[in-house]
Amino acid sequence: MSCTSHLSIEQRLARLEAMEAIRTLKHRYLNACDEKNVEDIRRCFAEGPVSIDYGPVGVFETREAFVDLYQTAACHEHVIDLHHGANPEIELLSATEAKGRWALYYFNIDSRSGATRQLGGFYDDEYRCINGRWLISATRFVPHSMVETHPEP
Repeated sequence: MSCTSHLSIEQRLARLEAMEAIRTLKHRYLNACDEKNVEDIRRCFAEGPVSIDYGPVGVFETREAFVDLYQTAACHEHVIDLHHGANPEIELLSATEAKGRWALYYFNIDSRSGATRQLGGFYDDEYRCINGRWLISATRFVPHSMVETHPEP
């Protein structure tokens, strides 16, 4: 007997659909970061007040503030980013709220200088379903490892 056997088929299906929508949302966000698609990044977050805590990168209270910094810092041809999110742990708290934890492997190349950065860590996210769409309402990234290389001039 499974832990969800008390739920109807419709409830179980709704849970699966919500979890898949959240996975797709996070993948869309990571891909948009790699593609430097600021509009898609913006659309991954809820409007209005949000909590985006990326540690040394900054803490932001709106998606616009984060997107502005992202555009200034990362949207350059010489900046190549690769975000790989894995091992999602998604917990539905209600029909409209969820939380998730993701492992991140990040690789960055500065093609002008040849410098590289590898970063590992975890995202702790909160999600809300607003008008039928799951969106990120809070996110915090905690790094656990980083390796940087700087070629000799």
